[in-house]
Amino acid sequence: MRALVVYESMYGNTRDIACAIGAGIGEEMAVEVEEVGSARNRIEPEVGLVVIGGPTHAFSMTRTSSREDAATQQPEMEIISQGIGIREWLDRFEAPAETAFATFDTKIDKPKLPGSAGGAAQRRLRRMGYRVVAEPESFWVTGGTGPLASDEDQRASAWGTMLAHQTVSASA
Repeated sequence: MRALVVYESMYGNTRDIACAIGAGIGEEMAVEVEEVGSARNRIEPEVGLVVIGGPTHAFSMTRTSSREDAATQQPEMEIISQGIGIREWLDRFEAPAETAFATFDTKIDKPKLPGSAGGAAQRRLRRMGYRVVAEPESFWVTGGTGPLASDEDQRASAWGTMLAHQTVSASA
């Protein structure tokens, strides 16, 4: 059994969390981490776990307009996901019904604002009939462009390990 982590990232924080989640999953099973613009649209039957995440913009998953706005606010920074976001990827992908899914997001660690990209992605997956195996997880970023809050990469790795263990145990 394999796992796939698909992420969208503006300034690299969500990419770093996705890689940490992938490292945690990798302790239990083979894993690939893919940026959403180059992620496969068809999930193979050997992939038993798919983890999807992106930054929270305006209380939800990004939109074309929110990504463009974020890029213009920090023109000196390299934008990682320059094409589609997880919202658009979810409209295009296909997976076997037995595939396990989990979602995550990054959020600014200021006042605990409502809404999350991970929660919105999870609701979309459930409406599509997919099996969600964990509550969405939020990872904190200090300010709009980062860096990650202290120890968030370690927390992401531990969450990935938990997801992989849960997936492997359920298939045994």
